Amino acid sequence: MNTDTLSTTGNRDTKEEKTTQDGVTDKKEMAVEVERKTGISFPLKLSDGKELKAVGVRKKNVLGFLVKIYSFGLYADNKTLMDVLKSKTVKAEAKATKEMYRIVIDNPVGITVKMVIVFSNLTTSMVRNNFNETVGAAVKKLGGEKNDLTKRIMGEAKDGIKLTLGSEIEITCLPGYVLETKVHGKVVNKFESEMLCRACVYLYLGDDPLDKEAKEKFGMSLLSLI
Repeated sequence: MNTDTLSTTGNRDTKEEKTTQDGVTDKKEMAVEVERKTGISFPLKLSDGKELKAVGVRKKNVLGFLVKIYSFGLYADNKTLMDVLKSKTVKAEAKATKEMYRIVIDNPVGITVKMVIVFSNLTTSMVRNNFNETVGAAVKKLGGEKNDLTKRIMGEAKDGIKLTLGSEIEITCLPGYVLETKVHGKVVNKFESEMLCRACVYLYLGDDPLDKEAKEKFGMSLLSLI
């Protein structure tokens, strides 16, 4: 397990957002899963139909202390996952195997990572540097060479912008290995890179995941599709 992280699980619930203590004003009821360590709620479905597979929290070692940086939710489309697993003739197992995770990492199944900032005074430049470090390391583990492409993940987001508590960053690997990044719901970059798409998914489902328990929960969802 990555020493920068702490495993978590989530609790599912249904909330009517206009009456929550979070001050959200949407009148529609929304099924959510709450990441326990941060209290952040993630919708069980995104607007594009992808379903929540796991939640977790990213922690980083700062001066000997594990600091929560962001909570995250991993989303995917069930049919897409099922189709790619069947195409690889994966057999049912008692526990998700390394092969299953690698199939998801290596194929454009459209994973979306929704991140919600829980660390105060974070800036886009800090996030950019973090992606350059962590995604760059994942690229090397996948057999690639670290390059400046990792710096493009945050795209047009200006370095001086502060990401306050609750700010959202969303990274999606679209069909054709197109990596799309959104900050506060706005697309800040979109470009094709098979290696970066694989590396971004590897961070969460690879051999040394940012949250081991979140990876295991994602694996359980894979088993339910076989």
